Amino acid sequence: MTQVEVEVAEAWRAYKRSAVRSARDQLILHYAPLVHIVAGRLASAAPSHVDRADLVSYGVFGLIDAIDKFDPDRGLRFETYAIARIRGHIVDELRSYDWVPRSVRAKARTIESALCSLEAELHRAPTDHELAAALGMSDGELRRALSQVAFVNLVTFDAALGAAVDGEASPTIGEMLVASDESPGQRVELEELRRSLAAAIDRLPVRERDVVALYYHDGLTLAEIGEVLGVTESRVCQIHTKAVAQLRRSLAAAEREPV
Repeated sequence: MTQVEVEVAEAWRAYKRSAVRSARDQLILHYAPLVHIVAGRLASAAPSHVDRADLVSYGVFGLIDAIDKFDPDRGLRFETYAIARIRGHIVDELRSYDWVPRSVRAKARTIESALCSLEAELHRAPTDHELAAALGMSDGELRRALSQVAFVNLVTFDAALGAAVDGEASPTIGEMLVASDESPGQRVELEELRRSLAAAIDRLPVRERDVVALYYHDGLTLAEIGEVLGVTESRVCQIHTKAVAQLRRSLAAAEREPV
């Protein structure tokens, strides 16, 4: 172990065993870069009037919450756990404000409705060209529309996940993967939601599935995903928006199915 790793491990022991305040402060400073990483990823999809500094301040509370709730003895990697909590706090704050114009929300609903109709008709995810035709748009107009609704879909997707599980905290995708403090009842519901989400992701076209995996699992930014896939950041944003809309529809349909 490096000297830094030794000092961090000692800080964890001091805080978890004796609640030493200075140890918690040390952990917050050490892991603060995680907040900037998450805020930067969300800011890239946010409208221009959303201040990145606000996202960072929301994320700091998520980091503190993660440090307070994390159990080092469970064998989880703290960075993975913290990123989920940080992102969840930022998204919760964004949901509490009306960041998105009504016209953009309406456009997002229209796109989702068209996706739903086409999936029912085609029994598969529609192509961009098919979706554009159903909406009476050109392919270019659809791409611009997907870019416009990117942020509202990003935030409301987490809202859909949160609504699917009872409890005080609304789980985000990341929190579903690393949650360690849910009650037995929540654990059962979360496991069912995980299965539904996994099945919905499996039904996505390959390119959209890759974007979802790289963004939510591997933690890449939209720009980094673009480099991996050989497309522009704007195109990745459009692919992500369409994938999220399809996943929301799939989860909503699964929730309506009788048990």
